Amino acid sequence: MKKDLLVAYIALGAICIIWGTTYLALRVAVVHFPPFLFVVIRQMAAGLLLGGFMLFVMKEKFPSREQLQRQAVAGFFMISLGNGLVAWAEVLIPSGVAAILCSLMPMMVILVNLTVNREEKPTVPILLGVMVGLVGIVMIFGEHVTEFSKLEYQIGIFAIFVGVVAWAGGSVWLKKRGTVGNLFLNAALQMFFGGVWLIPASLLFDDLTVVNWSPTPVYSLLYLIVFGSIVAYACYSYALRNLPMTIVSLYAYVNPVVAVILGWLVLDEKLNTKIGIAIAVTVAGIYIVNKGYQLRDLWKAQFSR
Repeated sequence: MKKDLLVAYIALGAICIIWGTTYLALRVAVVHFPPFLFVVIRQMAAGLLLGGFMLFVMKEKFPSREQLQRQAVAGFFMISLGNGLVAWAEVLIPSGVAAILCSLMPMMVILVNLTVNREEKPTVPILLGVMVGLVGIVMIFGEHVTEFSKLEYQIGIFAIFVGVVAWAGGSVWLKKRGTVGNLFLNAALQMFFGGVWLIPASLLFDDLTVVNWSPTPVYSLLYLIVFGSIVAYACYSYALRNLPMTIVSLYAYVNPVVAVILGWLVLDEKLNTKIGIAIAVTVAGIYIVNKGYQLRDLWKAQFSR
């Protein structure tokens, strides 16, 4: 059990780093390529590659009809709505703004848990930690607040908000009902079905006359297929099965921090004292949440004797 827990935290760390880079990769891609079509190709390719590996190399049993249905539902909410709407919104807003909006996900998870999953009902320290982390994220991207008055920002904000709610709800539902079977095959099915459900959206809303197969979107596509989808989504599925949902959702706080640090290291972007303090506040919020879960588990253990 301890080994599974350690691996789960390693998987969560990988999510924090990898998905912290995908906002930039996605932004680079969708300014050259129709966004919904890009997600269709990315997720279907990732699902087929990972699913084919699990079925034909690892010899996993083909999923049952019920398992297929559950993963198709999860794929619709988490991939089609969650990932698809973020990709579409990044045509309208910068990747940094998308990251800060997606960092609302832990709050959404708490709201969902309060209503449908009382086994993970948050305690006061957990709520406090999430709030502290959110303050840190708002501090990091505070300079973008004035731009939120633009119409295209408002549309992008709404799209990402819907995507965040869908991802949070789908994650909580998946943790309760969709974890039967091999988790990596399940992840492959979710990505594949998520891409399939977006095909009508691509046909309706994408301008398919501007498909651009230049190196920039192709390199972004390859990176997102291999790392953003196959590696990171498989890690997410593993962490989701072995850790509390609120702990897993904290990757959304780390992603913007990773984006800021990468921008400073690679692109020589600004990293001043205010941003450093904001990063420290975010890390403090994550620590408080983790400590809150440790105290809750200790309390449960004492009163269950």
